[in-house]
Amino acid sequence: MNRMLAIVEREMRKFFRSPALMMVSMIFPLVQLIVLGNAFGGKIRDARLGLVDQDGGTQALRIREAFDSVRANMRTFEPIYYTDPKKAMEDVRNGKLEGAVIIPPQYSRRVYEQDQPRIALLVDNSDNFMSGALEDELTQITNALNNPTVEPRLLQKTVLQIVELYPYIEYMKFLLPGSITLAIFMSVMIGGGMLYIDDKARGVHEGYLVTPITKTELVFGLNAASAVKAVMVGMVITIIGSLLAGVGTLFRLSTALGLLLMIVLTAVALNTMMFLLVVRVDDPLVPRAIFGILNTLLFFPSGAVYPIQAFPWWLRGVAKVDPFTFAVHGFKTLLLKEAGLSAIVPDIIYLSLFAVVALTIATPLFKRTL
Repeated sequence: MNRMLAIVEREMRKFFRSPALMMVSMIFPLVQLIVLGNAFGGKIRDARLGLVDQDGGTQALRIREAFDSVRANMRTFEPIYYTDPKKAMEDVRNGKLEGAVIIPPQYSRRVYEQDQPRIALLVDNSDNFMSGALEDELTQITNALNNPTVEPRLLQKTVLQIVELYPYIEYMKFLLPGSITLAIFMSVMIGGGMLYIDDKARGVHEGYLVTPITKTELVFGLNAASAVKAVMVGMVITIIGSLLAGVGTLFRLSTALGLLLMIVLTAVALNTMMFLLVVRVDDPLVPRAIFGILNTLLFFPSGAVYPIQAFPWWLRGVAKVDPFTFAVHGFKTLLLKEAGLSAIVPDIIYLSLFAVVALTIATPLFKRTL
């Protein structure tokens, strides 16, 4: 144990003497959390929506009032009034408007006569997200216009009542578990994989063998040192990321203990995986070439950015064996769902088994390289 701790001490001294390594492994996940968390998943606001009123009747006035109410409250869109539908359509094509609503002539009369009254929504469907948001908002407005002013005493239609288990979760909070996992992976990649290759190229590992340190102790010492670095980075990102995203569950004792356990297991699992990948690599350029592929292959299928249920069958297969998937699920369960340790038992078991299997395979491979 003392010999293994000596290896850990040497690696940690080298790590702290290079603060740039720590900063790189922490800054990128934080930047991703801040930029992507605010760039994706937000609600549409202040979209420019043209309104062409060719009717001018009382029912058309109700639509104009509904649009003004949206502008004053939810601010989903800002109505811009037109008199010429061709001009509004041209502005939608040119990108001056995100959409346009046309109220045709005789609209009010058709409403009173119940003669299939219609209004038209022109959208630029090259942007599916914007067009979908406008369609949803206009659907809600038309449903409100169709509902009777006085509800009948006996409901004649089935009504869906949605009950949300948790408060509204912003996309920045949703992205936080993936950012924590990515920060741990970056630390393992830089402070473990790249430094391992560099030390191997310099003959540092052979130098250890002239001491009483055995090959097995060297394997466990190197993995322990890399895992400690990743745990430190994971703890820092968890605290800073939770404060930036406004996640307060971090300060509960049970949640904090569960997060610490998940950080340790994630660091160990990802580190042993990285050690297994680079254990037989001699060229220092090879890991730098595959790390970008690994980042894409592990991070995006994990459900950190998009639900796994939307993936094709082959990508779901990747997600089922991806350690990122279980790490993201564990962090999400603790941070966003406020669940206990019993909810992350499958994640704990898989990450533990993954680490044991990876280290078991990597150890004899490492011994054959010296």
